[in-house]
Amino acid sequence: MKPAWSRNAFVYLLILVASVALFYSFAGQTAESTEIDLAQVARLVKQGSVEELAVDAEGALILSVREGSQTAVYTSRLETGVGLAETLLGLGVSPEQLGSVGAVAALAPSTWETWGILLIQGIPLILMFVFLIFMMRQAQSGNNQALSFSKSRARMVSADRPSVTFEDVAGVDEAKQELQEIVEFLRDPARFTSLGARIPKGVLLVGQPGTGKTLMARAVAGEAGVPFFSISGSEFVEMFVGVGASRVRDLFDQAKRNSPCIIFVDEIDAVGRQRGAGLGGSHDEREQTLNQILVEMDGFDTDTKIIILAATNRPDILDPALLRPGRFDRRVVIDRPDRRGREDILKVHARGKPLAPDVDLSTLAKQTPGFTGADLENLVNEAAILAARSNLTAITMTELQEAVERVIAGPERRSRLITVDEKRLIAYHEAGHAIVQSKIEHTDPVHKITIIGRGGMGGYTMTLPEDDRTLYSKARFESEMAGLLGGRAAEELVFGDVTTGAKNDIKRVTDIARSMITEYAMTDTLGQRSFGQKEELIFLGREISEQRDYGEEIATAIDREIKQLVDRAYERARQVLRENRHTLDRVALSLIEEETLDAEQFRALLEETSSIERTEAEPVPA
Repeated sequence: MKPAWSRNAFVYLLILVASVALFYSFAGQTAESTEIDLAQVARLVKQGSVEELAVDAEGALILSVREGSQTAVYTSRLETGVGLAETLLGLGVSPEQLGSVGAVAALAPSTWETWGILLIQGIPLILMFVFLIFMMRQAQSGNNQALSFSKSRARMVSADRPSVTFEDVAGVDEAKQELQEIVEFLRDPARFTSLGARIPKGVLLVGQPGTGKTLMARAVAGEAGVPFFSISGSEFVEMFVGVGASRVRDLFDQAKRNSPCIIFVDEIDAVGRQRGAGLGGSHDEREQTLNQILVEMDGFDTDTKIIILAATNRPDILDPALLRPGRFDRRVVIDRPDRRGREDILKVHARGKPLAPDVDLSTLAKQTPGFTGADLENLVNEAAILAARSNLTAITMTELQEAVERVIAGPERRSRLITVDEKRLIAYHEAGHAIVQSKIEHTDPVHKITIIGRGGMGGYTMTLPEDDRTLYSKARFESEMAGLLGGRAAEELVFGDVTTGAKNDIKRVTDIARSMITEYAMTDTLGQRSFGQKEELIFLGREISEQRDYGEEIATAIDREIKQLVDRAYERARQVLRENRHTLDRVALSLIEEETLDAEQFRALLEETSSIERTEAEPVPA
């Protein structure tokens, strides 16, 4: 690529020439002069004061007159068709007086002055012409792309610069196995074509945000060693009609010139949404762009050495024509990693970072259920920042566990001032959660209890599952509801009143109870059916609207069942706390003193209070 100064050298040269011409034009002008009539000129000649007399190209008379020790310049205008000598002689100047003048001549214009006049007169037109040429060249060069908006915005990664491979992707072994066939085809296409096999033309990567869809696509390109074109779906759509389709054609033209290659379209739902549907209605320009994509993927001019990868977290809204065989033949789901996958991802992100000997990535993987690859990468980065903040030379397990809580709930709010009564209430609230969770079945073990606020929470009780879970039983839902209501039950038991601290707990309990009745049919009264047709983004789990398919009688029955479930869970929590009141007081007192209890400290308190209760319950020997 040429440097900027060389591309604009002509413009700079033109400006320099114009500046020089202007300088010499003004430099060639005489000093400031006074215009006089011819009679005064004749009088000065008679007096012998005129040192020099000349006529310029335009017929102007220029006089250099001696006035004492200085020389003044005067100008006058000759009559048309009459010479200088003839005019002066007619005004009474004698030949002797005229001969006494130092020089009487016609002043020819200088070359610089002539060119300066020409340039001054032509500069506006020249500059306008050059400016138009300059703008067109700049637009076509691609710097501002003012006139090249129909060109593809895809970014190409050369095959000789693979930045990501399958070694950099962890926790998605099944997805890597599916994509390995794509890599093998690009490396050795004859192996498949000799058997009459047709490699999938398009592969759709489906997964929640942060699961590694884009990273997986780059890994495929890095493994295959072919050019990689990356573009976002939103970059196709513009306000100008036909631009999106033109960019699609240009993208595929580039791909054909560099085949075999991979085209990766991130967030394809921005342009591949189902035609004529959606909340916003139809969008003609977006549909034209989608039609062009469909034609390029399955048109007459096909190229089997171009593979299209696309990523989306909203597969439910894609157009069916985009998903049929011959276009996106294969769908690869990249889900949240399990415990083993999280450990592998942590190992990848821990490369090159100094870890202390006490770091156990396996334990950390158990503490992060539901984390995506992006969450885990952020976790390790936060831990590194915390270690640097503490002037440590290595990342310890303490920083990693603190990073887990920062990712889940936000940073600690130790500076927040709370009253003694509020601190005591929060301690009993969190102790109620922890005790109920630990005393009933089908619950996760308590990992940490704290009354130090994080984010919008005054305190929190963290529970961690022992294993990843995909199926939930009715008993587990009921136990989870009781654990959530343990804080509210502790407030009522100890203080005889309730506060707003259980707002989020009550909402979660209500949602669980409603899902048990309307979605999972976990009720004997209403039968084995679901209630309500929900229009939602299924993959994201976000409900947009619900269309009731039941009457008021059923609605009343649903409300009654939900209330019974919540009431039973609340009564269960109160019963547990009444039976373990001594333990509740002991844990709350420890929280007030220590502010935070880990799993070992909490278990020690439970064992201590249990032994005391057993001792008190034993009969006194006679």
